[in-house]
Amino acid sequence: MSALVADDEASRTPSPEPVTPVADPADVARARLLGRPMPTDRLRGWLVTLFVGMLAGIVRFQNLGWPTDKGTPVFDEKHYVPQAWQMLRNSGVEDNPAYELTVHPPLGKTLIAAGEWLFGYNGWGWRFTGALFGVVMVVLVVRIARRLTRSTLLGGIAGVLLIADGVSHLGSRMGMLDIFLAGFVLAAFGCLLLDRDQVRDRLWTASMEGWATESAFGPRLGVRWWRIAGGVLLGLSCGVKWSGMYFIAAFGLLTILFDYTARRTVGVRKPLLGALLRDLIPGLWAFLGIATLAYLSTWLGWFGSEVAIDRHLVETTGGSPWAIAKGAIGSLFQYHDHVLKFHESLVTKSESQHPWESKPWVWPMGLRPMLYYYEGSTTGCGETRCVSATMLIGTPAMWWLSLPMLAWGIWRMFSRLDWRYAAVVTAYLAGYLPWFLNLDRQMYFFYATPMAAFLVLGLTLCLGHLLGKDGDGPERRRTGLLALALYVGLVVANFVWLWPILNGDSITEWRWQAELWLPSWR
Repeated sequence: MSALVADDEASRTPSPEPVTPVADPADVARARLLGRPMPTDRLRGWLVTLFVGMLAGIVRFQNLGWPTDKGTPVFDEKHYVPQAWQMLRNSGVEDNPAYELTVHPPLGKTLIAAGEWLFGYNGWGWRFTGALFGVVMVVLVVRIARRLTRSTLLGGIAGVLLIADGVSHLGSRMGMLDIFLAGFVLAAFGCLLLDRDQVRDRLWTASMEGWATESAFGPRLGVRWWRIAGGVLLGLSCGVKWSGMYFIAAFGLLTILFDYTARRTVGVRKPLLGALLRDLIPGLWAFLGIATLAYLSTWLGWFGSEVAIDRHLVETTGGSPWAIAKGAIGSLFQYHDHVLKFHESLVTKSESQHPWESKPWVWPMGLRPMLYYYEGSTTGCGETRCVSATMLIGTPAMWWLSLPMLAWGIWRMFSRLDWRYAAVVTAYLAGYLPWFLNLDRQMYFFYATPMAAFLVLGLTLCLGHLLGKDGDGPERRRTGLLALALYVGLVVANFVWLWPILNGDSITEWRWQAELWLPSWR
């Protein structure tokens, strides 16, 4: 009887509420500082990278030697390919043309010359290193997107998107300079992200050991090798084209912002002053000092020559304002002054406007592409008259979403303080906004080549929202995965449709007209 009473009383006793586990403050602080951990599937991550990289190699290198102009370069290849060949003959320097058309630093042409040394003066030779850079950029995008999103799936998707981008594809298959600039900038961006994670790891260690906040400015962080590597790569980007300087400024600001937020998160009392006092001077050395040394290293052939272009300007023009700097350094300064004046005078003239010139406001959506090659009387398409053409076109399924991506990214930057969008949008705009500073200058869509990888990274971040979070229900995840697959399929199908005019395949006149979607594409 007593047992029954006890059972009855127990049945009437309310069951205790489920206890919500109290999060460890240390774990919360670690999550705030370090963010989501990197995926643990390292082997699968590298296998995905390898597979996507091999796919990129097949796509970028197929029939690389076509098209040519009867065996000679096409479009602006006609400037850089012969200059690269001259560098092979002249121990690393171009010939000395009287009309001063050598208006870019030597590194890009040196890289083209490496391919010509391997394969000779032909399409494969002068396009080989550009195609190689195109493949390396795909590999970099896979790894960078994986680090940004903490997802191997999204990293692989980013690589596929870059493979399917028309600007990156054709830019990789031309003997021109912009793909080298884009490659060095993207690699420097990856170093910036690695430096950010390394700084936060060091601050977390300092916090756990109890000395992170001993000073009001926070601790010194030691040698930051990834930031130094980023400075070297940015200097090399300037050794291809001077527009790399805009990325030096943008990435320098980003790293200071990252340092400030890291110090603030770990509890430093004066995080902004700490970032300025502890991080700014080493940052200036990395992004200006080391970058300058890397840039000057690209001129070693010029310094070592007695007959390089403008090598003895100071001696021959003693009245120059640069004469205060003697010898080769003064001549190099004066040479740069000449090149700068050339670019300043390269303005649009109404009576001689290039038919494919465009201004930067049409670049984000690729509204004015560029025709690199056209032959309207070929054969091989099954009809009596065929067309063979290559046109620089950004795959519309991606480029037409650039403005929504930017709007969403800027909103995430300021409303959610999302550092990932801050990094990607800043890099994208560093390749875009500076071209508005001189709208009278002649400009062309291929200047947007460095923007392509950051467009892909921005779209990949957006696709991460579409896919959903790990905590979402299975139905939500399946729906997000389906939407993501449909979008990637659309991009690939769009790229396949554009394939003939990205590669100069022989097509019918009807197909050529069908490829030109907009009036501004004609």
